[in-house]
Amino acid sequence: MIIREHYIKQIRPFYESDLIKIITGIRRCGKSVILRQIMNELESAGKKCLFLDFDLRPLRVKIPDADSLIAYVNDYIGNEKLYIFLDEVQNIKGWNEAARTLRLYNTSVFITGSNSKLLSREFTKELSGRFVSFRIRPFVYREAKEYANQMGRRFEIADYLLWGGFPAALEQRDEESMKRYLNDLNSTIIYNDLENRYNIKKKDVFEHIVDYITVSNARIFSAKSISDYMKGQNISVSVPTVLKYLDYLKEAYITEDIPLYSPKAKAKLNYYYKLYNEDVSLNSIRVSDNRYDITHNMENIVLNELIYLGYEVTVYNNKGREIDFRAVKNGKLYLIQVAYSVAEEKTYDREFSAFAGIDNTAKKIIITNDDIDYSTSTVYHYKLRDFLLMDEL
Repeated sequence: MIIREHYIKQIRPFYESDLIKIITGIRRCGKSVILRQIMNELESAGKKCLFLDFDLRPLRVKIPDADSLIAYVNDYIGNEKLYIFLDEVQNIKGWNEAARTLRLYNTSVFITGSNSKLLSREFTKELSGRFVSFRIRPFVYREAKEYANQMGRRFEIADYLLWGGFPAALEQRDEESMKRYLNDLNSTIIYNDLENRYNIKKKDVFEHIVDYITVSNARIFSAKSISDYMKGQNISVSVPTVLKYLDYLKEAYITEDIPLYSPKAKAKLNYYYKLYNEDVSLNSIRVSDNRYDITHNMENIVLNELIYLGYEVTVYNNKGREIDFRAVKNGKLYLIQVAYSVAEEKTYDREFSAFAGIDNTAKKIIITNDDIDYSTSTVYHYKLRDFLLMDEL
């Protein structure tokens, strides 16, 4: 398994803190692996560690609730600081009380939880300022490539555009096995997690909306536009219900909503969003006849990469012309357009004209999968394969 230093270096400054360190993210993105990597690092430094995996039924039987967890840990606490790792802690009744108590001892507490039961609103409510959280995502391309290389396999950008970066998906021997794994993961997240967690009554309506949104990634939506589309499919669903379902998907880290930025108001417009998938495989597994949506998946992975690199991202409206991303970091502004190819003249004109009238206070970038350099005197052209390995724009 690759060392995910990108995330660990964010957590490392809090190793000694009495704040509860929460590692969160979509199912099967590698949270537990990162937890073990942190433990290995601390053990290598001579620190005393205790790792409890509550996905294991024998352990849950032995430690079913907060009181038994506190009592169990007490046996390990001494003069030396104890580093406690609680994996899938939501399986323990009263986990929040246990975590709040254990942090008061001579300890450092790290926890992970399933996205279905330990969401941002839960730990905000239950731990009220006593925590610091770190969101983990599926592999970006450079991580996926490194992991595939470790296993002695080829994994190219074309593969990533279709199948994304869930670590276990990359471990599958062939495409059919990969699809089967991803479909099972999707079912677990949508049916087992969300429908059960929120006790959704109209499951067919919810699933239609999930399918529509995830297969239509990198498009602009409003709750009303989704409601109107569903009515056109003879499915009646109110705008408030759509908003509720969208919130469920965001809370479970399935989708990411990117607001539109108004240059005139110099503010985000919160009623229209572009919706993106946490991982492009959520689109590809819903495609029939192998008609994969490479164009929108490419835009989606560019968005995921920008977030990974730490950019604050919105969609930019240039006087009616949409620019895919307005990215800001360390006071620097970038306007980014994404297209699979601009080899055809019509596409070239459309994509480059999106920057018309914008001065040079922002760096203007177009990202494509072309091999030819299409840079101009005012617009930088980045080849996708180069962009996905960059540390900065």
